[in-house]
Amino acid sequence: MTRPEPLLSAHQMREADAAAIAAGTPGFTLMTRAGQAVADVAARMAAPGSRVVVAAGPGNNGGDGFVAATLLAAQGYRVTVALLGERDRLKGDAALAAAEWTGETTSLADAPFEKADLILDALFGTGLVRDLEGKARQAVERINASGRRVLAVDLPSGLDSDSGAVRGVAALAERTVTFAARKPGLLLLPGRHYCGEVVLADIDIDPRPGAARIDTFANSPSLWSKFLPRPEASGHKYDRGHTLVVSGGATRTGAARLAARAALRIGSGLVTVASPPEALGVNAAHLTAVMLRGCDGPEGLHAILADERFNTLILGPALGVHAGTRAMVTVAVHARRNLVLDADALTSFEGLASELHGVFAAPTVLTPHSGEFVRLFKGHADLLDPPSKLERARRAAAYTGAVVVFKGADTVIAAPDGRAAINENGTAYLATAGTGDTLCGIVGGLMAQHMPAFEAACAGVWIHAEAGVAFGPGLISEDLAEMVPGVLRRLLS
Repeated sequence: MTRPEPLLSAHQMREADAAAIAAGTPGFTLMTRAGQAVADVAARMAAPGSRVVVAAGPGNNGGDGFVAATLLAAQGYRVTVALLGERDRLKGDAALAAAEWTGETTSLADAPFEKADLILDALFGTGLVRDLEGKARQAVERINASGRRVLAVDLPSGLDSDSGAVRGVAALAERTVTFAARKPGLLLLPGRHYCGEVVLADIDIDPRPGAARIDTFANSPSLWSKFLPRPEASGHKYDRGHTLVVSGGATRTGAARLAARAALRIGSGLVTVASPPEALGVNAAHLTAVMLRGCDGPEGLHAILADERFNTLILGPALGVHAGTRAMVTVAVHARRNLVLDADALTSFEGLASELHGVFAAPTVLTPHSGEFVRLFKGHADLLDPPSKLERARRAAAYTGAVVVFKGADTVIAAPDGRAAINENGTAYLATAGTGDTLCGIVGGLMAQHMPAFEAACAGVWIHAEAGVAFGPGLISEDLAEMVPGVLRRLLS
């Protein structure tokens, strides 16, 4: 089994780089390997004899560019290095790399980007801490306007490596060569749109040096497959859990049924919909393998949960935004069962997030999209202000004590202990009503089968996206659960 893929922050990348140097690999050797990796990818993007313009910054990113320039020139490419700043002001390894370059050098302002067949963006990497301005900004704007192919070194200049935010302006790359490990900003939006195809180059830097704690990962089966439920030959349906989904009123029943069917498809041994009396008829008309119970408000939910075989509860889809929903959440919390809260169960606490602070004694997953996240944490600037979606999700998880699935095209899953994963297999076909309800069912169904909350949330998000990709165009929410068995079959084979 492959190891989970770490995503390194700028600080962690500096630590990994320093650890490699401390272990005996000279910094210039690492720079040479990085430049070689860039040159190799550049050679796949343009034939020898092509004109290459290297936009080189004043630091190590620029040094990587100088190494690549030297190697490409030796292969017959017509290379110009356009340098930001003065050559004699370069320091350390970057100065050594520049000293080996004997070809044409010009100022960044005079860079012939418009005449290039390929532009190497080696201005700034993970060390960028402020918005691009002045000559650097003008150069990036010219690169973007040139219409030429762009290969970024480590990450596109102007991109924040931790958050994926654009620092004023960022280079639009066709490909990005990054080193040792990918960075969160290459997966988070809008950064993902700027980096193009990402090539991860091994330059012999250990991304997990010494006892360094890696807490951010790319969401993939390597992160959670060992926790994925596998039915035992002698197992009983109750061994696979009993999921309870609470339905809305007579005209708001579809969301609960979507969640219920998804929980059943992902493997929950039993699934029951708890329905208000006025909705029993419409739910009964649409349910077969899913069971049905009458549930009249918080008191009714309390009575149902007296049966301890219900080990997982899904609450929120189309339940209504009102005090009654908050009361149901309170009942669910006190019952200490696996809990998934979504949609109205979150919005009913608009501006009242303090009521959910540290109350979850059982494994709990919250699944807000951006609007629900903002409404829930209204008034909590420390949770809403960080520019990084990753950081916002992580702080929300720590505050609530629940796993937070911050949904979107770049869904982030964060645990209270600081672990987080960024999902990248999503598809635009999931942008249709009801797909979030299906996600609730998948996550809840996995938790019912005793999968830990963080791993269940990560697996649920990935499986949900794979199901969407498998169906493709024309997807509606009812289709998703039917695609889950095929995804599971591939995972379990």
